[in-house]
Amino acid sequence: MSRLKSSLPEKLAAAVKTTVAEWQASGKMQRLWQRDASLWTGDDEAKWLGWLDITEEQISHPVELRNLAKEVWSAGFKDALLLGMGGSSLCPEVLRMTFGKTPGYPNLHVLDSTDPAQVKEFENKIDIARSLFIVSSKSGSTLEPNIFKQYFFERAKQVVGADKAGSHFIAITDPDSKMQEVAEQDRFRHIFFGRSSIGGRYSALSNFGMVPAAVIGLDTKKFLDRTQEMVRACGSAAPVEENPGAVLGIILGTAAQSGRDKVTIITSADISDLGAWLEQLLAESTGKVGKGIIPVDRERIAAPEVYGTDRVFVYVHTEHATDVVVDAKVAALEKAGHPVVRISMADVYDLGAEFFRWEIATAVAGSILGINAFNQPDVEASKIATRNLTSEYEKNGSLPAEKPVLEDSGVKLFTDEKNSFALAKAAAGDKSLAGYLKAHLNRIRTGDYFAVLGYIQMNAEHEKSLQTIRHAVRDKKQVATCLGFGPRFLHSTGQAYKGGPNSGVFLQVTCDDALDLPVPGQKYTFGVVKAAQARGDFQVLIDRGRRALRVHLGRDVNAGLATLTAAVQEALE
Repeated sequence: MSRLKSSLPEKLAAAVKTTVAEWQASGKMQRLWQRDASLWTGDDEAKWLGWLDITEEQISHPVELRNLAKEVWSAGFKDALLLGMGGSSLCPEVLRMTFGKTPGYPNLHVLDSTDPAQVKEFENKIDIARSLFIVSSKSGSTLEPNIFKQYFFERAKQVVGADKAGSHFIAITDPDSKMQEVAEQDRFRHIFFGRSSIGGRYSALSNFGMVPAAVIGLDTKKFLDRTQEMVRACGSAAPVEENPGAVLGIILGTAAQSGRDKVTIITSADISDLGAWLEQLLAESTGKVGKGIIPVDRERIAAPEVYGTDRVFVYVHTEHATDVVVDAKVAALEKAGHPVVRISMADVYDLGAEFFRWEIATAVAGSILGINAFNQPDVEASKIATRNLTSEYEKNGSLPAEKPVLEDSGVKLFTDEKNSFALAKAAAGDKSLAGYLKAHLNRIRTGDYFAVLGYIQMNAEHEKSLQTIRHAVRDKKQVATCLGFGPRFLHSTGQAYKGGPNSGVFLQVTCDDALDLPVPGQKYTFGVVKAAQARGDFQVLIDRGRRALRVHLGRDVNAGLATLTAAVQEALE
């Protein structure tokens, strides 16, 4: 089973030891397994703990997953395209990137972006006539999976005929959801149900993770058996100091209480996408009522002196994929006195065990922070803002007009009146892109974090540009940095950005779409939806009093990114 070792500063180590003893003496792990809501806030937490025994249920009913794997193999599907968002897409994406393609089984693709260029890219990747579409939506009412389904179901009807289109689709959804109704009406090949007592980000070991795993030919029995070992180790009978989930959660929660609330995730190359799943679990679970843990993923490791005293580093790796360079850098962090947690997995089939360990750890950390670890109030706020904008488009045929606060070098800047006044005052007479960016970045203080929120196509070239920006800011300001692509981060880190501590400085990046795609049955297009999501996201950031600036690149995204990158570098000089 995955091993955990920690190297903590003396004061933090003492606090962790005290908290472990308190959890043991108070029987808090027993209360967790008894679904005692008073362990958190005494609200509705008890109704969201179905994930505690889902692994046991999956193991005791293996036939459904085994039969699905056989059926997919026999049908000869070349591609499988999962249409989802947040908790329904991040685990399948981790499995896809970790396990790759199994001979005889389809190649899995995961679409979780409304960017029209991205939707078209996925359409071009697959052979629709030989593809299986997995529509994954817990509530059945989430905007993105619904419009993905509308688009690709229409394309399937055009390619294979209306009478056969349904046989190319399966649904994963909760019982009695709107998606179940749609799937039955359109005669989907299968409907697999989730548990209503499991929230999306805790659903990796339910059908939301295991159905896609079966589709790609993963040995689900081996995967779940390994997971069950961790479930037992995290059970109520184990002493807290020996409980791998409780120990990790106590370290993270205690560290966050002491100001070390930026959990920096480092992984070995073979599990590189695990951080994206952990981002959602940690941020959406803990980032609320002004508290929270801010996860930092895909940030390049730097020298120890670059980091402040607000960090905790977690290094997760498999035994056979260790990197001597990374190991040396992590050892340097430990030597310099930074808190480091090391988790060693036997191999990639320990991923399920890590999913469960981190779910327990997140629930424990949430208890220590005194928050409800299972709701997401500020995600709902963004959804409402987006829905209001798309409704306006359906009514009037356009989104509300906007006026930039600055236009320079083909790039426009937008923000609200309060932020605009602060930036204009700080920039003084420098009415340039670099001048306003300098004013914005100078608002970053010790203990803050900087987040780049990109509502542009998620590809290697764009990510490289945005990574250059985040690392330039990290190295100059010596603060934690985050990078997310919209709208996927809305269902993930977006909760902590809006509901967590007001320590974030945000740079949202939007563009005009060179290509747009219709949403069948709607006036709005994918491009309009993405624009509404970006505006809705920004509006909620502003409503929460965040320091936020939106950069609009225009139609030529690559040229716009080059201009933005140069301006950021000038602003940091």
